[in-house]
Amino acid sequence: MQTAKKCPTQLRRIGYKDEIFSEHYIFLTNHFKLSAKTIADIYKARWQVELCFKWINQNLKIKSFVDTSKNAVLTQIWIALCLYLLLAYIKFQSKLNKSMQQILRLLL
Repeated sequence: MQTAKKCPTQLRRIGYKDEIFSEHYIFLTNHFKLSAKTIADIYKARWQVELCFKWINQNLKIKSFVDTSKNAVLTQIWIALCLYLLLAYIKFQSKLNKSMQQILRLLL
């Protein structure tokens, strides 16, 4: 009863076992119509996006934005994403056995 008072929204608890890594994940969602597999796939896709932005933040060193307008921030993020995609393409085409960060260092 204490929990219901703190979080009045009705939630659904979903368990998912990742067969590749043998990990068990628990998700809370307010979607009741979607299947557990669909919810798990959405979270998995979201996690890939999070990892992409984490890599950009760590490796492309966007510490501050040139301007704070929406257009300036989006432009800078798009440039970083384009650079990321170019690095991934270079890595794919060259079949180098180096990390993206090592390739970036080679180019700079």
